Amino acid sequence: MNFRTWAPALGLLCGFLVPGVHAQSAQPVDYIVAVVNSDPITNSELRTAVQRVVRELTQQRATLPPTDELRRRVLERLINERAQLQVARDTGIRVEDAQVDLAEQAVARQNQVDVAELRRRVAKDGIDLKQFRSQLRDQITLSRLHEREVQGRLRISETDIDNFLAEQQAGNADPQAQEVNLAHLLVSVPEKASTEQVAQLQQQAQKVLARLRAGEDFAALVQEVSAADRSNGGQLGLRRADRYPPSFIAATQALAVGGVSELVRSGAGFHILKVVERKAPSAASRTVVQTHARHILLRTSAQLAQPEAIARVADFRKRIEAGSATFQALAREHSQDGSAPQGGDLGWTGPGAFVPEFEEPMNRLADGQVSQPVVSRFGVHLIQVIERRRVELSERDVRESVRAQLRESRYDAAFASWAQEIRNNAFVELREPPQ
Repeated sequence: MNFRTWAPALGLLCGFLVPGVHAQSAQPVDYIVAVVNSDPITNSELRTAVQRVVRELTQQRATLPPTDELRRRVLERLINERAQLQVARDTGIRVEDAQVDLAEQAVARQNQVDVAELRRRVAKDGIDLKQFRSQLRDQITLSRLHEREVQGRLRISETDIDNFLAEQQAGNADPQAQEVNLAHLLVSVPEKASTEQVAQLQQQAQKVLARLRAGEDFAALVQEVSAADRSNGGQLGLRRADRYPPSFIAATQALAVGGVSELVRSGAGFHILKVVERKAPSAASRTVVQTHARHILLRTSAQLAQPEAIARVADFRKRIEAGSATFQALAREHSQDGSAPQGGDLGWTGPGAFVPEFEEPMNRLADGQVSQPVVSRFGVHLIQVIERRRVELSERDVRESVRAQLRESRYDAAFASWAQEIRNNAFVELREPPQ
């Protein structure tokens, strides 16, 4: 396993992974609410997912949408996930138990507990351990699928890179290269709405727009009427224009900061957009700060529990600070990393060389400083920064940096297109509750 480059596919894991999933008290007989190809989604699954979303929104202090609307949105998300998991299985993606173990350890670290304590908390919330690990496996599977299918669609040509660099030199005149933060209000239109319903909802959206034009606060109206995410006043965040739907940019590109768009129609309903902020994108950096560090790694195992490893590493630090031992000598004697023969020396590295839980505390150290024990997915570390330097990037490095930036900026649109294709190709049957 490569300490520098390995990273599990945990992009969808957050917080306790499954906050709000609790043991269900006596419930009515379960029933099927949807069938995706031949795979059923039950009402109990939907109810559990809705409870999880409600808890997450409550923690974020966001206003909850109407119950029926929330249930519809969560069901659609479950349908999409189920269809994507079927594609993953059909195309041979498999997640080994060892990868689930690593994911479980990552969730434990994120919650600042060990795996045993994590499992106790999961059990206390009424979640079966098998179910918990199955959810972890599904999330890793989806991440691998997205990496393979969506990343594979992102083709950044040398011409794309040339154009990006030329735009920067020309002052970023291309509207798609600008960064913009839009606030978003949605009057939702049901998927099978009649013509009369659509007209009624459009009239409702026009009344909201009129209130905005009369000076009412956008964020307050988002909280009152929006069917989209209401956190942070509906703001979608500062991002390149090409990461928004083209219709959003077309409706706002002529507006000044603070301006409000006309109605924008999409499959979801009627949108109203406010321009919160505009800025020119950051230029591709021509320099980078490199760090020369060393570390001692103790890998946790059945023979060495995490608390004991932390205590041993803390003792190493005391001995180094007291001058009774050198970092290099302790690394050679105790470190369980390939750098041990070199006294733990990791050489010169740039940003992104290490996993985040190692790199972030390393970046906070001053030159010569020794860290407190640092827990990563590999074990427990002691880190010392020897020195730092700023180096000029080669032309090739600059172009690779631009390539990565362009891939990131285009990912959202590529993912949305791919996910819609998967959804369109799936046979989905929605079922009514039994009478």
